[in-house]
Amino acid sequence: MDIRDLDRRAGGVLGEVVMQVRPEQLWFPTPCPDWTVRGLLRHIVSENEGFAAAATDGSAPVQTWTGGRLGDNPAGAYRSSNVRIADAFADGGALDRLMEVREFGTFPRRIALTFHQLDCVVHAWDLAKAIDIPYEPPADMVEAALTLARRIPDTDAARGPGAAFERGVKVPGDASELHVLLGLLGRNPDWVSPLD
Repeated sequence: MDIRDLDRRAGGVLGEVVMQVRPEQLWFPTPCPDWTVRGLLRHIVSENEGFAAAATDGSAPVQTWTGGRLGDNPAGAYRSSNVRIADAFADGGALDRLMEVREFGTFPRRIALTFHQLDCVVHAWDLAKAIDIPYEPPADMVEAALTLARRIPDTDAARGPGAAFERGVKVPGDASELHVLLGLLGRNPDWVSPLD
């Protein structure tokens, strides 16, 4: 499996959700604590720009990872940042070249792309729940994200306020793989918007 192809498809699935966000929904709450839909979109664009810059230059300043701008066209900002990701990783011979991923460390670019693919799958769910639309990602995307999520430590030192993920949430034994993934990353699969 070419991780670049999987990541491009995951970015496309996330893009399909982003394109359904209406202006009046930008201030809706999301399953991500402290983020509205607009805040989550800004985070997604920022992450795309950070991954693209770090893939190209080996690292990127924190301002790149956090400074994404939506302007008055969040969907357009997402599309542009998503193209940057694909372009930055297009040179297939360089997937073993190292790049720094924020504060998480330095990894081969192929491993960094697995982080990005996981983000796409989970943040698409976050957005879909926030704007109340169906979301059923392809099984291979969920499986790849789940493989990585199972390796992320679930400790007080690594999770919680200010960290990338909250502590894990228990899900029923018969939960779908998507719900297992969400639980591992601190999401409650049964989250309901307080606006409902």
